[in-house]
Amino acid sequence: MASNDKGLEEIPEGQIESNYDEITDSFDSMNLKPELLRGVYAYGFERPSAIQQRAIMPVIKGSDVIAQAQSGTGKTATFSISALQKVDTNLKACQALILAPTRELAQQIQKVVVAIGDFMSIDCHACIGGISVREDMKALQEGPQVVVGTPGRVQDMIQRRVLKTDHMKMFVLDEADEMLSHGFTEQIYDIFQLLPQSTQVVLLSATMPQDVLEVTTKFMRDPVRILVKKAELTLEGIKQFYIAVEKEDWKLDTLSDLYETVTITQAVIFCNTRRKVDWLTDKLTARDFTVSAMHGDMEQSQRDVIMKEFRSGSSRVLIATDLLARGIDVQQVSLVINYDLPANRENYIHRIGRGGRFGRKGVAINFVTADDVRMMREIEQFYSTQIEEMPMNVAGNYLPVQPLSTPHKHFTNYLSQTSSKNLLTTHPSLLSCLPVDAFHHTTSGFNYFSLEVF
Repeated sequence: MASNDKGLEEIPEGQIESNYDEITDSFDSMNLKPELLRGVYAYGFERPSAIQQRAIMPVIKGSDVIAQAQSGTGKTATFSISALQKVDTNLKACQALILAPTRELAQQIQKVVVAIGDFMSIDCHACIGGISVREDMKALQEGPQVVVGTPGRVQDMIQRRVLKTDHMKMFVLDEADEMLSHGFTEQIYDIFQLLPQSTQVVLLSATMPQDVLEVTTKFMRDPVRILVKKAELTLEGIKQFYIAVEKEDWKLDTLSDLYETVTITQAVIFCNTRRKVDWLTDKLTARDFTVSAMHGDMEQSQRDVIMKEFRSGSSRVLIATDLLARGIDVQQVSLVINYDLPANRENYIHRIGRGGRFGRKGVAINFVTADDVRMMREIEQFYSTQIEEMPMNVAGNYLPVQPLSTPHKHFTNYLSQTSSKNLLTTHPSLLSCLPVDAFHHTTSGFNYFSLEVF
């Protein structure tokens, strides 16, 4: 770690400039421990993503690293693989500390570390609020090599001398912009001061606001700077559409009809406020739709149960807010619905990335009113992407076998009051844009014969 302000003005706010261009395009070329390499392939990786090709090697070599990349680019595996390569499995002491902005994200990171390190003698503990301090202390006293946590609980455990930093090799800040914007700055600075000067610092952030830049200049030594440009993001596996909804009040009927028409394998629906999440959950439940909801006002134990049910597949539709979007990484999610467009464009990829992790196929459907058009255009420009209107005929490689004979009751009202071309019921072929595994075929309305996945 360093402690100086030199070079702050050299990095423009918003986006860093890369100073490292070396690429390692295969995991076999990274000289990883055999048992770690086995875990990487067993986890399902075939080749490194753009961020992994650039960042894993400099981290393993010991450099301080700043990596600017969005959600869905493989950041978690980047620092997980690097940490597992560097830790001494024979030493029962914390050697890698990873901070995350939310409990759910910390738990997700822990799962990734444990899964990739499955063939190593590794212990990884999630040090987060919501579990008893006594339980936390007991786990830390056993000396896990990797600790993942949220700033408040980690700071508390270090100050209690339960989480010892004597053998700390690496300190990772994931989603640094989120942590600093949510008021964790003082706690993060305190943690920095409690770590050995020799600790390697790895910082990952989607954006580079001033408070993140200050961290990089105060606590990092000649860092390697890596920028994964928007053009390299993994949006290519996600089909993006919008449905023009003339009035806010009509969104519910539109969603109800979509929900009735298909049997969803797993989907996430995003709203902008906790109140809207609760309202939408109540409305859909009243219409006999099975949904789960999760937001920051809930007790941690309740959120844990909901996420466990969603990951297991017993709960198929989750309604959530942006704050919890980053803790959701479920293999089966292939549909994301933005009931509300995100309030800021940076959160768009955090949301729709749930449905296209590491290049998997996915679909994002955005409900857009007249007031949302400007934000949608900003999102398109920011990510150099195009969000297409749900067309009347997108059959492509899919063929409708049997048209839906009778429009659903909720959508009939919608169709009678809008000139939109988004005719889900009269033109069911528009649903053919969805990947095969997004839905089970229905028998009550129509079926599809799939020729191949787009």
